[in-house]
Amino acid sequence: MTRVLKAAHLHLIRPSVMLGIPVLVVAISFALNVATWHLTPAGEDDGGFSGGVAALYITVMVVYVQAVTQLLPFSMGVSISRRTFFLGTALMAVVQSLGYGVALSALVSIENATGGWGENLDYWAPGIFEVGNPILQVFASAAPMLAFAFLGVGIGVVYQRWGQVGTWGLVIGAVVLFGGLALLLTWRDAWRDVGDWFADQSVATLTVGLPLAVAAVAAIASSPGVRRVVP
Repeated sequence: MTRVLKAAHLHLIRPSVMLGIPVLVVAISFALNVATWHLTPAGEDDGGFSGGVAALYITVMVVYVQAVTQLLPFSMGVSISRRTFFLGTALMAVVQSLGYGVALSALVSIENATGGWGENLDYWAPGIFEVGNPILQVFASAAPMLAFAFLGVGIGVVYQRWGQVGTWGLVIGAVVLFGGLALLLTWRDAWRDVGDWFADQSVATLTVGLPLAVAAVAAIASSPGVRRVVP
């Protein structure tokens, strides 16, 4: 366990990257959204929600891609096993996601108390991701964060194991998979059924259950690849 903690601590060697960059990116996005809502008609009437907080999730994914590609070779050089590095990275992802979940829940509460920053803006938990309960909000914000973190780990593992060819193969495979799925649904005229299925799910399932399932699949898929990475 001590070695896992040391592996997790590797990610904090440069906290300005692991923690600072996501915060900086989402802070800029938030400032731009608030300015837009105050200076344009976007905030009139009932206001609305913004998808700007997605910048935080995407940045976290990119940070974890870099964490694997840059720190995994270093960790192997200092005699930390691939498995230990993976477990330490997973621990870091869980702790960081919960930390962001707490922060986002607090920001959602402030946002609601200020009437959406004075302009009916729903930024920190847009749409279904605002669950109306501060405790549940922590998990509704943290679970998608964990999914993005493990997707970043997975992409990093693919790059580290198979290089650019593997990364482009992953991108092309994803395009083929989701494009083929969209084509199938269109051919079967099943989009309404998919929409009805999502509409029938609880908010907890959509905001917590499904993201945790994605995180689990990404983690399980990444684990064998980590064991075959070479320095």
